[in-house]
Amino acid sequence: MNEAVIVATARTPVGTGRKGSLVDVDAFELATLAVGEAVRRAGIDPELVDDVVLGEVLYGGGDIARYAAIEAGLVNAPGVAHNRHCASGMAAIQTAAASVIAGMDKVVVAGGTNSSSTAPRSQRRQPGTDDLVDWYSPTHRNTPEAPNTDMSITVGWNAAKAAGLSRADLDAWALRSHQRAIAGIDAGAFKEEIVPVEVTRRDGTTFSFDTDEHPRRDTSLERLAGLKVLHPEIEGFSITAGNASGVNDGAGAVVLTSRAFAEANGLEPLAVIRSWASAGVPPAETGLAPVKAIPKALERAGLSVGDIALWEINEAFASVPAAACKLLGIDDSIVNFLGSGCSLGHPIAMTGARQIITLTHELRRRGGGIALSAMCAGGGMASATVIEVPAP
Repeated sequence: MNEAVIVATARTPVGTGRKGSLVDVDAFELATLAVGEAVRRAGIDPELVDDVVLGEVLYGGGDIARYAAIEAGLVNAPGVAHNRHCASGMAAIQTAAASVIAGMDKVVVAGGTNSSSTAPRSQRRQPGTDDLVDWYSPTHRNTPEAPNTDMSITVGWNAAKAAGLSRADLDAWALRSHQRAIAGIDAGAFKEEIVPVEVTRRDGTTFSFDTDEHPRRDTSLERLAGLKVLHPEIEGFSITAGNASGVNDGAGAVVLTSRAFAEANGLEPLAVIRSWASAGVPPAETGLAPVKAIPKALERAGLSVGDIALWEINEAFASVPAAACKLLGIDDSIVNFLGSGCSLGHPIAMTGARQIITLTHELRRRGGGIALSAMCAGGGMASATVIEVPAP
């Protein structure tokens, strides 16, 4: 059986949505930059790229992957849009790996792109009338226990309650996330991952955006504890803007090939895709869905929790990784070691790719090992991917 290996990665810095450095850079531009740079770093002839698979969420239902392929000079590579909500960037990498393992494709670029700052707004005709109304595509039927447009309840609060996590637990996790992200930035941990974005301001001047801007250096437990909960009318509600992920912009991509192709073309495998799994749960249990997906991915790789050297479990809300650690017996000291959604931010369709990219480079710095990336996704879903990084 073929092995699917990552031979190059590239991601933009993560911008703060609607007010940050990427406010006027759309998902198409971000994708083009990440895809083009990943191929350039791989040193592969663009003519050899078989496909481009990109996650995109709430961006109009087009095919940004094909747009990016054309703009990045991969004119002969088709493109496919993937949507597994928050896990879309991860799903794109899984699909690309499956095609390589099956022997259908030799070289695939995969990842995800997201611009909360420029996301389009939708309208549709209200059934039973001729009126056009603003419309947001639902992940599931709206219910009191799982409102389809309020993830603070469906994901954050429900997971916190189920796992017995307090407001103090969530704020402490969020604070550590910011501290780890800032430490990583100061140590240059993300430099290998990031391709700078040349941004044109509205006044015509330009600047190079090269550092994740969402982490807060000045946050503290006192500041986090002072934030108002999002639903004060719900007794004991513990979710705030501080222990939730940000609204963000960014794109990331990896180049996947078979091991045989890599060896034949002098390419260094940075990571091997060992396994992956996705899971569905009732929408009200979305924040707990990684607890179901993680064991499936581990079993498919023939591994246990103790075999994993590093973890990324996305902080859609701090309660999600905290619950997974508590319920699965995961050592939280090796989870989100460079920050996650609460600090780095959560550009929805990009995050799954960003996590795999970050794990790849951090494990290489540590001499190799096995890592697992996981995340919940709207509508009662989760996905997990196991990678193995050989010693450099």
